Amino acid sequence: MIDIDKMVEQLDVLIAEYQRLIGTREEGVLASDRAKLLASRLEAAIDRLAVPGSSYVQQLAPYRNEKRVKYKIREIYSIALGLRDDLKAGWTESVVEMVHADTHSDYLEMAESLLTSGHKDAAAVIAGTALEVHVRALCAKNGVDTTLSSGGPMKADAMNTELKKKDVYTETQRKQVSAWMGLRNSAAHGDYGDYDKQQVQLLVDGTRYFMLKYPA
Repeated sequence: MIDIDKMVEQLDVLIAEYQRLIGTREEGVLASDRAKLLASRLEAAIDRLAVPGSSYVQQLAPYRNEKRVKYKIREIYSIALGLRDDLKAGWTESVVEMVHADTHSDYLEMAESLLTSGHKDAAAVIAGTALEVHVRALCAKNGVDTTLSSGGPMKADAMNTELKKKDVYTETQRKQVSAWMGLRNSAAHGDYGDYDKQQVQLLVDGTRYFMLKYPA
């Protein structure tokens, strides 16, 4: 299981190191080899801990080849700080969102295995979470801002609607994704009689096809 506390701890160490660095008041310290190394470590931490295609990774992109170390480390530090705070707030805390996109298929295989073993409800939650994370990644890829004015994350169904507005997929596909999300919500809220094993199988198979047809 992904340990969010350990992820936050890793970022805390690097954030504290940056704060110590700027607190030394040494001349040229933010352009030193120490600063270059810390900038690289912060960049690697964001790549390691953030979901591919997420806003954190997108924000990082313009600074990867930045030669002005003082400017680069300040900007990357801000991104790392945002990621740390969002992790602590639980805004990225889902079954799949804490792992890289290339492991989504592993979760669908897990859902398939649970379904075969007679655990349709757990299978529905896992497959549905994989679907939601992929929809969020599609939003990032297609320029849909998933952060509300209140600072919280956009709901899954709203993201689905925004992707349709962007013509990422058709209205028919939007309705299908909405139906799959509804099944996941029923499972997550304990409404186990609202669906059967066959419908969960369609959710798993449909999510797998959806990810292949609309890669993020």
